[in-house]
Amino acid sequence: MTPLSRRLLAEFLGTALLVTVVVGSGIMAQTLSPGDVGLQLLQNSTATVFGLAVLILALGPVSGAHFNPVVSLADWWQGRQSGVGLTLGEVGAYAVSQILGGIGGAILANAMFGKAPLAWSTTERAAPHLWLGEVVATAGLLLVIFCLVRTGRTAVAPAAVAAYIGAAYWFTSSTSFANPAVTIGRAFSDTFAGIAPASVPGFVLAQLVGGVIGLLLVGGLYARPGADEPEPVTGDSLIGDSAAGR
Repeated sequence: MTPLSRRLLAEFLGTALLVTVVVGSGIMAQTLSPGDVGLQLLQNSTATVFGLAVLILALGPVSGAHFNPVVSLADWWQGRQSGVGLTLGEVGAYAVSQILGGIGGAILANAMFGKAPLAWSTTERAAPHLWLGEVVATAGLLLVIFCLVRTGRTAVAPAAVAAYIGAAYWFTSSTSFANPAVTIGRAFSDTFAGIAPASVPGFVLAQLVGGVIGLLLVGGLYARPGADEPEPVTGDSLIGDSAAGR
């Protein structure tokens, strides 16, 4: 197991760069395609797909490339009985690193494009249909991740997870935040990808509900693995297994 300090650095860096990709590509999209929201979303989602896939490949062997408190919490929940995966204390440390990374990524993106480094978003995203979109997006994300782990197909995780998020940009009403750390980070940028601070709690709650639903669906599809099976997505179990097979 990689030392916790290195894993936390990987989670901080990965989440920071992910939010930088999301916010930065949103700012660039607004600049290149003013007035065309559909094209802006296409540019933003395309950059996110490629950026997320690369980050999972690069940092997965260190920390499991969660970049998401819901994924880290699910990792603990799935592994708590078999004694593998994150401890509850590590989940808290992961979440803090991810949230700080998300905020740092938004500040970095703002600064790169000449925006005020700290600017609260004014984009309201508070409505039942948007919360439903977040439930669907997060449940689907957990379903993709843990179904890949359960079936031993972690080699395709970078492409599969990135592809799902890219698709969910378009088929969910909320444009698939699906991540509390990213949601909090995006509140610090008053740009295309931003979310007003008042809208953050509703999104985070919906994401937690989606995480529970995702785990229930995985449990309904697959039996609980034995103690010797690499169920959680921490450390080497998500990316490391596939790397070892090359």
